[in-house]
Amino acid sequence: MMKFLFYMIFMIPLCFMNDMFWLVQMLLLFLMFMFMNLSMNFMNYSNLSYMYSCDMITFGLILLSIWICVLMIMSSENLFKLNYYINFFLLNIMFLLILLFLTFSVMNLFLFYLFFEGSLIPTLLLIVGWGYQPERIQAGMYLMFYTLFASLPLLMGLFYLYSEINSMMIYFLKFFNMNYILLYLSMVMAFLVKMPMYFVHLWLPKAHVEAPVSGSMILAGIMLKLGGYGLLRVLIFLQEINMKLNYIWLVISLVGGFYISLKCFCQIDIKSLIAYSSVSHMSLVIGGIMVMNYWGYFGSYIMMIGHGLCSSGMFCLANINYERLHSRSLFINKGMMNFMPSMSLWWFLLMSSNMSSPPSLNLLGEISLINSLISWSWLSMIMLMLVSFFSAGYSLYLYSFTQHGNFYGGLYSFYSGVSREYLLLMLHWFPLNMMILKIEYLMIN
Repeated sequence: MMKFLFYMIFMIPLCFMNDMFWLVQMLLLFLMFMFMNLSMNFMNYSNLSYMYSCDMITFGLILLSIWICVLMIMSSENLFKLNYYINFFLLNIMFLLILLFLTFSVMNLFLFYLFFEGSLIPTLLLIVGWGYQPERIQAGMYLMFYTLFASLPLLMGLFYLYSEINSMMIYFLKFFNMNYILLYLSMVMAFLVKMPMYFVHLWLPKAHVEAPVSGSMILAGIMLKLGGYGLLRVLIFLQEINMKLNYIWLVISLVGGFYISLKCFCQIDIKSLIAYSSVSHMSLVIGGIMVMNYWGYFGSYIMMIGHGLCSSGMFCLANINYERLHSRSLFINKGMMNFMPSMSLWWFLLMSSNMSSPPSLNLLGEISLINSLISWSWLSMIMLMLVSFFSAGYSLYLYSFTQHGNFYGGLYSFYSGVSREYLLLMLHWFPLNMMILKIEYLMIN
């Protein structure tokens, strides 16, 4: 694991050189393929070096992080053309990737906390530095305060944990059972805010709407997964108390997921709609993790990977329209099929993946999650039906609204899709729908 870390650290000087924009992207792609060929033992922690290791969950999420960072650079060609602080932009992405790599691979809980919070800083810089509207400052503040307010109790919980068991290693936590309600709440709340759970989700649509395309991609693709990853790790030693209190989070998530699905129909901003749909999907993931059974565990993991690719691709589509129309309003983004019929296909493919149609990873994740939640209580079936139905509803709503109808009369210039954009969307869609062929690697015991 150290070799990949050093690879990324030694890439930092490249960010300061001129005309290295595409070289940095290619080197990250090379890193991606090197990491993909890592010899893995999926059953347990493997590739141990110093304090870093790799198991199945780590492996998938690091692959996703590198992949999304490659696509972030590809989608931000506008910055390159305008020469808009691109050296600092690349540096920011490299720091973000290093912090994410460390967050997912480190085995010490305190270091995990450190990198978990550290990854907030490059994201904040992305939103405040390259965002579009003046409200981005407020969005950045929301992001900071929501996350930090919930994370301080987590730090206290970690210190208490260390005083009790004299170890911070994630591997050893499975030998302990901490049946304390305050410890449980302090450990879990930080990750639920990061997911985000309904009631503490307000920072997410704000951050998405104000962020540049790269900021939205990393937020949707990776940042929401940090919460899920943290929950999967800390619930190991909180199993007993979680079985007593999980109904709270399950009820909030299921009802909240349904309510957010309805909220999606009220949105007039494309990015806002996609952001709310993320909250709806993540509510199912929280449900799957909290039920704490086999199907829920793997369903939430597969859903996180699938949603990371799908949501990121949808933000790319929204940005492709934004670069041409300079608006994200649904009333102006109409009749796109007249201008970009080929792009209409990609809208359709990514929207269909978003509503969990085969052969996307979202489908398998959703089936597993529905399976796990109904095994917990058959009453959850009612909310799950509504969430599934309305998630298809708002996906179709967004597709039909943007692609059909009369186009906006105020358009005065337009250009069709370029090959870079089609490649970008292809690189989102292809792994999302082809990984299902090798899904036995993810569903092993």
